[in-house]
Amino acid sequence: MTTSESAGVVFDGSTLGEWTDEERFSVTKERIAEYAAATNDPIPVHLSGEIAPPVFAVVPVFTSMAPAALSVAPVELLMKLVHGEQDFLFHRPIRAGDELVVKAKPIGYVGRPNGSTVVIYAETRDAAGELVNEQWMTAFFRKVDAGPGEGELAPAHRITDEDRAGEPAAKVTAHVDEDQTFRYSPASGDPMPIHLDDEIARMAGLPGIINHGLCTMAFTSWAALTELADGDTSRLRRLAVRFAKPVLPNQNITTTFWPTASADPAVRVYAFETEAVGEIAITDGRVEFN
Repeated sequence: MTTSESAGVVFDGSTLGEWTDEERFSVTKERIAEYAAATNDPIPVHLSGEIAPPVFAVVPVFTSMAPAALSVAPVELLMKLVHGEQDFLFHRPIRAGDELVVKAKPIGYVGRPNGSTVVIYAETRDAAGELVNEQWMTAFFRKVDAGPGEGELAPAHRITDEDRAGEPAAKVTAHVDEDQTFRYSPASGDPMPIHLDDEIARMAGLPGIINHGLCTMAFTSWAALTELADGDTSRLRRLAVRFAKPVLPNQNITTTFWPTASADPAVRVYAFETEAVGEIAITDGRVEFN
């Protein structure tokens, strides 16, 4: 492993592949129901707390992700960190009563003039040691060039012009509420002030408080489930996105799904994008159903 330095910034590749300490997470009906309500999820088994919404899978691993990223990137870059991409591979849904064991590790990084990415891989297992889900989180450090980098990239999930040229399978419009971030923050365990404090958000160069990217992603997950899988969370195999632009409270978002090619005839695959006020907020969306 090596270090990479650009304009005085050093990214340390010696920690690639090193797991964080295991953490344990007890899943309760109340926590699931709180998360579903905080993401405006309409699916009854989510709202009742019986089965977790798909993006709830990030909650048990959330506190492992940042330390893994900052073992590669200098800790002083924390305020430059934004969520670039998220990719879930589901082996089964999370259910109330699950006792989960989670850990994460950085697997690669690469620099570009406009910013550098660190890819984190995380896995969640149940008490018996069986895989529940796998995740790839791409942390993006704005306006920092770490050089050529090393290690692995996250799995690809790019949308194509050919995808967009097809007939949409579904289109869902939803409203991001004025208090959305204040509900999502405690439900998810994400206290980042750019989602809660207008002054801090503006100091960070944002137009004001922005919706959590994962909250917007959660909107796309229930849109996909309700429109393409009869609300059956157990059929969801993969959900992946790239965050392109922030969504603000009180905005409407529209997610469009297009059928796309699948290497496995038993798996249905859709590409998708989410638009807010005429701009693409989520792109390179991919959802797969068994």
